[in-house]
Amino acid sequence: MQFANPQEARDFLAKHPEVRSIELMLIDAGGIPRGKLLHRDELLAMYENGRPLPSSILSLTIQGEDVEESGLVWEVADADCWTYPLPGSLCLQPWRAVPTGQVQVSMHPTQGLPATPGDPRHVLARTIDALKADGYHPVMAVELEFYLLDKARDANGRPQPAVQMNGVRPQAPQVYGVYELEQMQPFLDDLYAACEVQGLPVRTAISEYAPGQLELTLEHRFDALQAVDEGVRYKRLVKGVANRHGLQACFMAKPFGDQAGSGLHMHVSLADENGNNLMASDDPQGTPLLRHAIGGMMATLDDALAIFCPNANSFRRFQANSYAPLAKSWGVNNRTVSFRVPGGPAGSRHVEHRICGADANPYLAAAAILAGIHKGIREQIDPGPAIVGSGYEQARETLPTDWLTALRNLENSSWAREALGEDFLKVFLAIKWAEYRQFMGEVGEQDWRWYLNHA
Repeated sequence: MQFANPQEARDFLAKHPEVRSIELMLIDAGGIPRGKLLHRDELLAMYENGRPLPSSILSLTIQGEDVEESGLVWEVADADCWTYPLPGSLCLQPWRAVPTGQVQVSMHPTQGLPATPGDPRHVLARTIDALKADGYHPVMAVELEFYLLDKARDANGRPQPAVQMNGVRPQAPQVYGVYELEQMQPFLDDLYAACEVQGLPVRTAISEYAPGQLELTLEHRFDALQAVDEGVRYKRLVKGVANRHGLQACFMAKPFGDQAGSGLHMHVSLADENGNNLMASDDPQGTPLLRHAIGGMMATLDDALAIFCPNANSFRRFQANSYAPLAKSWGVNNRTVSFRVPGGPAGSRHVEHRICGADANPYLAAAAILAGIHKGIREQIDPGPAIVGSGYEQARETLPTDWLTALRNLENSSWAREALGEDFLKVFLAIKWAEYRQFMGEVGEQDWRWYLNHA
């Protein structure tokens, strides 16, 4: 694990004398940023000596409640565990009313014990290292869909799309509508400007398949860990910019039962150490390596589904003709399948993993994807024939459609224990079972409010 040089802090403080506070954030198992607001006088010491956070910070439900069964609360006396800043993560939060910085931290491999195994970024780093040891360098890009909502609810107390610049609340999907993007220009202008300040490679904006739904793409990275770091920081930024505009950016998988869900699409290929795409091929179906990668992702899909779809709401996204997949399927230039090989030139050949909801933790989703790919390559797993035409009509082996089945599959998976780490899986499952019991016991299966402010 590489941590930042203290010179980064010295340079930042010298360049930004106006900054009085810095948000320190650690990403927990639910993908939620947790941390503290530091005074500028504390920043350099944190770079030089680390900063302790309680072990329980990695044992929290999405409601922010301790999960004692994780082993990271009372039995370890909620011990201080040392975190250190990640290189390149120190930047401004331009959406704040008062000049404020931001820095992302991760647990130190040894000084962070006993909490280190619960740090999801470590899980991804180990998975990447395992692939690199076999000569495969994962190249990734993150795409996140989200809804832009009013903070005020409708007459029935339910969320509603934000009013556009023209004073109209959108009612129709207007997918790919350029006028709809124009009506969101103040928000999008600030979002792009904030991304530029933070060095995030945000590219194309799209009006998605529902009123108020957006997607902005991030550039692919040869360093997969960097790509996911940027995806995590982008999500934090979107929420911050929306809040500055008096709006709410919602990354729930299915906030509206009658509208499209929001996905986390992850694009992945494998390169050699020089950056040459090992999946490149004139054949639209790619190389044998690409097909084995898909075979591995298909073979591990049931076991990993609770990672890709971590909440009860996640499974409401899986509906026919909704642009969300329903089955273990793959195809070329086909948005009705789970694993899509996009069209394009031979050198760009890769796989788009379309299963995750926007509520998934990007670190854990990427780790499960790459571990599945690695299994497929090692065992040369054949994914079967590609789907041609509608994957909804040709679904052969459908995905589990409920949270309970997915949790049980993950709990009983020997592959997941090896791929993600037994210590991490213990923490993650303790948290998810606690959330499952609380959700089913307190609010009932149909109540969307439980997730709205946390996704």
